[in-house]
Amino acid sequence: MEEKTFKYVILGGGVSAGYAAREFSKQGVKPGELAVISKEAVAPYERPALSKAYLFPESPARLPGFHTCVGSGGERLLPDWYKEKGIELILSTEIVKVDLSGKTLVSGTGETFKFQILIIATGSTVVRLSDFGVKGADAKNIFYLREIDDADKLNDAIKAKKNGKAVIVGGGYIGLELGAALRINNLDVTMVYPEPWCMPRLFTSGIAAFYEGYYANKGVNIIKGTVASGFTSDSNGEVKEVHLKDGRVLEADIVVVGVGGRPLTSLFKGQVEEEKGGIKTDTFFKTSVPDVYAVGDVATFPLKLYNELRRVEHVDHARKSAEQAVKAIKASEEGKTVEVYDYLPYFYSRSFDLSWQFYGDNVGETVLFGDNNPTSPKPKFGTYWIKDGKVIGAFLEAGTPEENQAIAKVAKLQPPVESLDQLAKEGLSFASKI
Repeated sequence: MEEKTFKYVILGGGVSAGYAAREFSKQGVKPGELAVISKEAVAPYERPALSKAYLFPESPARLPGFHTCVGSGGERLLPDWYKEKGIELILSTEIVKVDLSGKTLVSGTGETFKFQILIIATGSTVVRLSDFGVKGADAKNIFYLREIDDADKLNDAIKAKKNGKAVIVGGGYIGLELGAALRINNLDVTMVYPEPWCMPRLFTSGIAAFYEGYYANKGVNIIKGTVASGFTSDSNGEVKEVHLKDGRVLEADIVVVGVGGRPLTSLFKGQVEEEKGGIKTDTFFKTSVPDVYAVGDVATFPLKLYNELRRVEHVDHARKSAEQAVKAIKASEEGKTVEVYDYLPYFYSRSFDLSWQFYGDNVGETVLFGDNNPTSPKPKFGTYWIKDGKVIGAFLEAGTPEENQAIAKVAKLQPPVESLDQLAKEGLSFASKI
């Protein structure tokens, strides 16, 4: 097989890859120097669209509409853009073997790629129920959502099982967003998760109570405190029932599973230092191996604000870490340095008519403010997290762009707070006056 050599290789074709390619272009990469290798068949795109507008029954999002970098208001990089810039886009190519010290990648079909500098942007994969040996988890119409192929298959099933019954396994990001998307498509939706409330890694019980109430009012049935323990299928091998650990049995035409992800690092095991489930990097996303960088979901990096190493699975960090790594690569070639990566954790979601944003860290005591009644015509509420007398995290549902900027500022500046009661009374105005 032929061998191709590039100065720079981005391994992975998700959000980070698109933003890294754009930054290389800004930094003046020469034609033929850069390659993006992706196992997907399409150019990098904004992955969050898959659980949101891609599944809308009316005027859904479709490629080429959401290629990177439109998600952050940037230009849309179509396949032709890569051609024009002389960036080689190597699609439908899965790398199965990596030799970091030998600077070599080998694909499933035996092609060899050599690099001088590598950016690992492999992202995450979904955790599957079959990983836990759940019976019948390989039945047809049990879906996971990670790539555009997954979304297409789910879309086909939504159309084929019109007005049917859907069961969502998991109460996190994917569970909540897809629960809403399937309900909008007029399916009868039941969500099942083991925790006492939805999104427990971020939400307090007070925040969660609003969303659970809102979803219930939209006709979503929620079952908490149990898990899917098995599935039965019909003679065509299509799922027809979900068996719960508590003995209940749910009818299902479609099952969507969202029980978490894990970073794709197995290709690099034993070759690079790891920490907290990811590849350990410095503030420039350099790994322990010279000329090898890691960005996005796979990177465990120094989070300056909290003075600790963290791994962050979110599109905002995928974009920003990719840009930081490329800036650092180009700066080091010119004998310059770039500023340290000073990241403020940021998460957001949209479902039904709702839209929330969160900034900072969700530890310490909490204060709930505003109207979190799910039956209100226009609910609007938020939460502050307070630790050591300072506000370190802030959440807001239905904020305006200015209000969202205000809570971001609070999380970044960590203002002191005298009384929690006073903070609850002030609510959003506390953030707005910072």
